[in-house]
Amino acid sequence: MHTDMRTDRNTARTNAARAAAAPCDPDPAGAIGVGVTLGLFAAWALHDAEEVAMVSRWTRTRVPELRERIPGVPEAVWERLESLDGRRFATAVGVMGVIVAAAAADGHRTGGRSGFYQGALTGFGLHGFVHLAQAAAVRGYTPGSVTSPLLVIPFTAWARRRLRDAGVLRPATPRDIAVGLATAAAATALSHGAADRLLRPRRGRWSQRGQRA
Repeated sequence: MHTDMRTDRNTARTNAARAAAAPCDPDPAGAIGVGVTLGLFAAWALHDAEEVAMVSRWTRTRVPELRERIPGVPEAVWERLESLDGRRFATAVGVMGVIVAAAAADGHRTGGRSGFYQGALTGFGLHGFVHLAQAAAVRGYTPGSVTSPLLVIPFTAWARRRLRDAGVLRPATPRDIAVGLATAAAATALSHGAADRLLRPRRGRWSQRGQRA
């Protein structure tokens, strides 16, 4: 009995020594690297910088041509595109940036395990394919179609591979892909709706000043 007690004490000491000697990683994202998580925001910012820089000129020069060439598209779609002035679009991008930054930060905090982060990453990658589909549909350039194959899709594939190697990637099912596309669309709609709300009071004040003058 005494021998068993001594053995248990020795085992406990050995386990404690191993635990003390084991390396401690204070950064939960250390196994996958900061670039995988916070890099999502950086990649998104570069991608959307292209859109912000090009959307006003593109809608001004291409929408009239596309309206004549593709008559089957509802008029509301063209009107919506024509309403994308630079200030309104940049405001919507700023709102989206808050969402993407929150997802990237949550991914960093959880070492890439966050469902919010992984969903945003999936949506970001699928968003790149949507840009390519849009460019194919109009048979030409659309804002965002340059950085999609050069940055968005490669970054998403690389980040997912790193997550998979670390054993934290959740398997993507057809349902996950559908949810990712729906989430990306909902976030886009939310950002543009928020931009409308943020800019509407200013437009009202400016119009009242113009009437008084």
